[in-house]
Amino acid sequence: MTEQHSPQFERGTDGPKVIVVGVDGSDSSLRAAAYAGGLARRQHALLAVVYVRPVMAGGAAMGAPVAETTDEIAEDLVAQIREATERTKGIFDVRWEFHTFPGDPYGGLVKAADELKADAVVVGASEQAGHRIVGSVAVRLVKAGRWPVTVVP
Repeated sequence: MTEQHSPQFERGTDGPKVIVVGVDGSDSSLRAAAYAGGLARRQHALLAVVYVRPVMAGGAAMGAPVAETTDEIAEDLVAQIREATERTKGIFDVRWEFHTFPGDPYGGLVKAADELKADAVVVGASEQAGHRIVGSVAVRLVKAGRWPVTVVP
């Protein structure tokens, strides 16, 4: 008699099914989105485009319109993605979704990758000089060791 185990989700068994890409409007994040779109197309995977909406309690306390600004960024990113999708319609078909998660970039991407059951995560290389000292989001994602991470320059 053999034991029967209920099937559990296992990442990476039949090629990636969900590829998460973090976007923030920077050039490197948009290159990462293009690269991830190509991966998703070739692998017939879902491309989950994720914008992490910063939570800035301090800025809000000073009267800065933080929520409106981050919503505008998210709307602009969706518009750019839709435009790129329309330009390539009929040539490249990619299934994609847009998600926003609150928090810091690292925490938001970890939460997104977990909730969306990501098989791979793609991010752009950091364009901030301070990240060479403290460590970029990409380095922290790699060190987490939970998904294959591709860093696009």
